[in-house]
Amino acid sequence: MPYQAPIKEMLFVINELADLATVTALPGNEDATLDTAEAILEENGKFVSGVIAPLNHASDKEPSWWHDGQVTTSKGFKAAFKAFGEAGWQGVQHPVEFGGQGLPKLLATPCIEMLNSGSISFALCPLLSDGAIEALLTAGSDEQKAIYLEKLVSGEWTGTMNLTEPQAGSDLAAVRTRAEPQGDGTYKVFGTKIYITYGEHDFSDNIVHLVLARTPDAPAGVKGISLFIVPKFLVNADGTLGARNDAHCVSLEHKLGIKASPTAVLQFGDHGGAIGTLVGEENRGLEYMFIMMNAARFGVGLQGIGLAERAYQKAVAFARDRVQSRDVAGSAGPVAIIHHPDVRRMLMNMRAQTEAARALAYVGAGLSDIAHRHADEAVRKQNLAVYEYLVPVIKGWSTEMSQDVTRDGVQVHGGMGFIEETGAAQHYRDAKILTIYEGTTAIQANDLVGRKTVRDGGAVARGLVEQVRATQAQLAASGDANLQAIAKQLASGADDLAAAVDFVVANVKSDIKAVFAGSVLYLKLAGVVLGGWQMARAAAIAQGKLEAGEGDAGFYRAKIGTARFFADHILSQSSSLRTAIVDGSAGVLALDEAQF
Repeated sequence: MPYQAPIKEMLFVINELADLATVTALPGNEDATLDTAEAILEENGKFVSGVIAPLNHASDKEPSWWHDGQVTTSKGFKAAFKAFGEAGWQGVQHPVEFGGQGLPKLLATPCIEMLNSGSISFALCPLLSDGAIEALLTAGSDEQKAIYLEKLVSGEWTGTMNLTEPQAGSDLAAVRTRAEPQGDGTYKVFGTKIYITYGEHDFSDNIVHLVLARTPDAPAGVKGISLFIVPKFLVNADGTLGARNDAHCVSLEHKLGIKASPTAVLQFGDHGGAIGTLVGEENRGLEYMFIMMNAARFGVGLQGIGLAERAYQKAVAFARDRVQSRDVAGSAGPVAIIHHPDVRRMLMNMRAQTEAARALAYVGAGLSDIAHRHADEAVRKQNLAVYEYLVPVIKGWSTEMSQDVTRDGVQVHGGMGFIEETGAAQHYRDAKILTIYEGTTAIQANDLVGRKTVRDGGAVARGLVEQVRATQAQLAASGDANLQAIAKQLASGADDLAAAVDFVVANVKSDIKAVFAGSVLYLKLAGVVLGGWQMARAAAIAQGKLEAGEGDAGFYRAKIGTARFFADHILSQSSSLRTAIVDGSAGVLALDEAQF
């Protein structure tokens, strides 16, 4: 089925839940109106559905390939990326001074989601460039910004981040790549980096590698890591490309999914040393790289949402067309499987989780805009704290959700879902990596516990719980049966999340293993409750629109019905998650190593 961007749904979330009006009122955002948002989303949807989405299935069959140190990307990808850059899509949220459109993150977010619905393998290249741009904007020198940013923003060049090494996966303290100062402001970089997304390709004239490495006198561990720009081609003083740098792709990985995205093994310094320049100060590289990682983590959450939306659309189309078996109520003959209750359950599970994750991500994007542009420093600080709490939830919960949704997509197709030609299996395979790269779900959960909950004694988390309770009270006071049913589950969810936060804060010093034994479940609970909160808000708004006789009544009734499903079938899981978090560590830690 051709991908159709859910523009009406996206605009509803942007305007009603993420509060576009507040974002538009921020300095520099005056042009980011609802009309602007609609125009941008419509154009991006046309581009993705017409140019990117048709490449997805074929590129899975004929992925990128390596030959003699060069990478040829899947058929159509190079031309599509050229069109992507020329249309300005890489620069939607980046500064005007470097050729971007300077629009808020809230408007860039649906564009990123749509691109991922079109093809995650394709979208990974812009994702990494976005991270490189953010890192250089924050920590790059004026000279580095002048050399690299305009080219990256335009899509003429692309960016990568190089963290992982054969002996150092998520443990960056074990990084061995070294950078030797040359006395002229440059360094020679030596080492091997693995799992480098778009580390080599044929999209652009240059690839700007951001590389973690150690200088000779650096302290051990993560405190001794610096960040370097190591371009594929050196750049002359006038901005033209110079000599080929000593940074080479020696192989590509063969993967379960995202096969069209070239995942490279890069070798630096085999022929005398790759020339690099320091970003910021020595030994602060991990700090700078986290700027890229946080941007990428939010982006990977959007990958999960975009992929879930694509899988849902495909499943709905199949369920409408596939005729099999009589209706359980006794139809005259076989019916389309969308009439069977369990197929309806799966489709609602796919739809509700996708909508909840989308709403939470877009709300997070709006908070980020306020955190960066509001005139009041206290308001900026408060919104940044909430956004930072949400990032590991958006990344971890949305990507875990995408596996649930794409699995249901295969199941709706039945035996045909297991056959590669239908395309449902590709979505399922592509989803798996999302819970692994840019930090596994456990790493996101550790961040949520240690940096985002314990650090402030649970203040931000408890503040969110109070907002959930305010929405719950609004729905409980309604005379509508659906809203009251949602309120009942939301009340339990708020209590369960509050109890989990209290448990984490109270026990992290006295019984840290018990806390981290339930950390992933805590992340899931936060996603379920905060996603349920957004669905509840959407239902209340939709009910108000219906009562006022405004807009598309069918759309608003569907919002309420989907929110009701989420409350009854997903939010209702909060109590069991709470039990596992608070009381479940004994089982997790019951066996010693030899017993496994």
